Amino acid sequence: MLVKIFTDGAARGNPDGPGGYGTVLQYVDTRGELHEREYSQGYRKTTNNRMELMAAIVGLEALNRPCEVELYSDSKYLTDAFNQHWIDSWVKKGWKRGKNEPVKNVDLWTRLLEAAKPHSIQYIWVKGHDGHPENERCDQLATSAADGEDLIEDEGLPTQ
Repeated sequence: MLVKIFTDGAARGNPDGPGGYGTVLQYVDTRGELHEREYSQGYRKTTNNRMELMAAIVGLEALNRPCEVELYSDSKYLTDAFNQHWIDSWVKKGWKRGKNEPVKNVDLWTRLLEAAKPHSIQYIWVKGHDGHPENERCDQLATSAADGEDLIEDEGLPTQ
């Protein structure tokens, strides 16, 4: 089964700056019916890349069986980490990058790797704010995370 995961990690509408993430899972069941599940979390002040990671993790952890996944993100950092095999070299180098610069958020990268294990995943970058339908879907999630009342708490994300 193909599942599309749309992520965003910048809650627009939050007057205090970046924070919050949104994830929407879309899939078609065996009867051909489209289903959508949304997860939002807003107003947690932290960096956008950290929020993108959380959005991807929550989407993958919500899957209860191995799936073929298309994960859409406007974070080039997130998609390049996998598509250009940065994450492979980080793990082999003991989570160092460049001139022994430590990789940030190793706990979240590790959790994402674990969540990704059972699935076949394509990490697809959608350029931000360019009118592309997949990116517009991602952008809607940010507003939902900022304004929504359907917030979820994730114990895996410590406050900063």
